[in-house]
Amino acid sequence: DKQLQAQLKRLGVNNIPGIEEVNMFKEDGEVLHFASPKVQASVGANTYVIIGHAENKKLEELLPGVINQIGAENLMSLKRIAEGFSGGMEEKK
Repeated sequence: DKQLQAQLKRLGVNNIPGIEEVNMFKEDGEVLHFASPKVQASVGANTYVIIGHAENKKLEELLPGVINQIGAENLMSLKRIAEGFSGGMEEKK
């Protein structure tokens, strides 16, 4: 851990306060979710460090709170969720 911290310091990594959550959207439609992580970054070195407990979650579990975080590559996952939801509503009629 000390070696890692020394290397990060060499890269000029600084703490970024006030980050409530970090979500990493995976290709399989799941999300690697960090609640209340410690975040450090060195934009110049293109280095970001996320420290905390991570959970694999389904995109549906994080909706609607993550809609503003979803990029174009995840729109198909969102569309499938919406179609599943609307299909379920039709069955109840």
